Amino acid sequence: MFAFPIRDAVDGDGPQIAALIAAVFSEYPGCPFVPDEFPELRAPASHYRRKGGGLWVMTGPEGEVVGSVALSRVDGGPAFEINKVYLASGLRGGGHAHRLMETAEAAALAGGGTELRLWTDTRFTRGHAFYEKLGFRRLPVVRYLADATRAWEFAYVRAIAR
Repeated sequence: MFAFPIRDAVDGDGPQIAALIAAVFSEYPGCPFVPDEFPELRAPASHYRRKGGGLWVMTGPEGEVVGSVALSRVDGGPAFEINKVYLASGLRGGGHAHRLMETAEAAALAGGGTELRLWTDTRFTRGHAFYEKLGFRRLPVVRYLADATRAWEFAYVRAIAR
C-alpha cells in the first residue's frame, strides 16, 4: 500500500497545486478556477514562508501533487491561518487530509501558535464536516469574495492542542 508522503513544497509545485485546486473547484457548480486570482501559486512555498508559515504537499506514486495545506501567521501574533487545504477526490475519507492538517498544526505549535483559523467556501459542506470533526468551531461571521467564484465563506477557529 502506498504511503502518500508529505513534504515541504517548493515554488516549482505551483502548477500542480493549481491543477489540484482547479480539479476540486470543478466539483462545485459556479466555482471556476481562474489562475490570475491565485498569484501566490507562481511561487507558493516562498509566499507562505514570507507569511511566517509554510506549505506542504502530499505526493502520489509518480511524485505528483495530490494534496496540499498551507499555514500563515496572523498579524505576527500567536494565531495561524490554515490555507490551501485540498485533496484529490479519490483520496478523501482515508485519513490523508487529517495527516496534512496535523503537519500544519505541528508547524504552528513549533512556531509558538495557540490558535488555528480558516475560511472555507459555504458550498464545501464536506470540508465543513471535516473541520468540525477536527474540533474547529464555526464563527457567526461570513465574508464575500468578489472574485470569479463569487463565494461566501464561513470562518472557523480552534485552539492548538498542546
